[in-house]
Amino acid sequence: MSNITSIRYTSNDGLLLHARDYAAAGTHRADAVARLPVICIHGLTRNAADFDEFAPIVAAQGRRVLALDVRGRGESQHDPDPDHYNPNVYADDVARLMAHAAIPRAVFVGTSMGGMITMTLAARRIELVAAAVLNDIGPVISDKGLARIAGYVGKSGPVASWEAAAQQIRAINACAFPDNDSAEWDKWARRAYAPDAAGRLVPRYDPNIAIALQTGKLRPTSLSLRMAFRKLAHERPVLLVRGALSDLLEERQAAWMRRAAPAMACVEVPNVGHAPMLTEPAALDAILRFLSALP
Repeated sequence: MSNITSIRYTSNDGLLLHARDYAAAGTHRADAVARLPVICIHGLTRNAADFDEFAPIVAAQGRRVLALDVRGRGESQHDPDPDHYNPNVYADDVARLMAHAAIPRAVFVGTSMGGMITMTLAARRIELVAAAVLNDIGPVISDKGLARIAGYVGKSGPVASWEAAAQQIRAINACAFPDNDSAEWDKWARRAYAPDAAGRLVPRYDPNIAIALQTGKLRPTSLSLRMAFRKLAHERPVLLVRGALSDLLEERQAAWMRRAAPAMACVEVPNVGHAPMLTEPAALDAILRFLSALP
């Protein structure tokens, strides 16, 4: 088991934010410090707990791993101004965390929105990004997947039991994870929900993040994000992980990314949609190989 601690830090605009810090295992301290750390950033409605199986595996390879709760999610404070729920602000928060944790450069693993944040950070502060894994996301995405996500974000109300929470998670994600069993859905529910003051189970995110979708602030089809992707992929090693069933990053969008960045490594995860958990054998093997080629 990895040694896990919590990092509490303050954003540029005064929010109290949180990240999980997994200590590098199995190496001498000097070796662990010399190796590039890994920063994991979750998707839109998720939180740092999504990496609770992936992060220890990477830490066991001798790398420090930080898994963020992006503002408005998990143990990070909700933002009173929903306009701040956008990739530019999120990227500033990541840079703030790196300064707080004395990390000059890192390998980024970004799932969905986390990949958008990674690309945005690369455009603004490329010196902070040593390499990147983009998990089922790119600068151009599918209207089909975006519409599905917009259909549930901010609309999951409180539930009375873990069984009901698991049913709600399954209803949203079964199309992307047809092989999940009831135990897996229960695990997902316990990552995604927490008791409120009244004892009801509520999603671990601010429902106001839906406003970013409604106003188009999260739609990654702008010229600036395509330019950010090109900068990242041309200046740093990049691995694209795509779920074979993904409705957000369909083959057409993935093909555009391969044409724009011929040196980019790619792997497809069979029988999984948006977005792989990264513990699937195909994804995990590709990521560990990718990391093994880095300092």
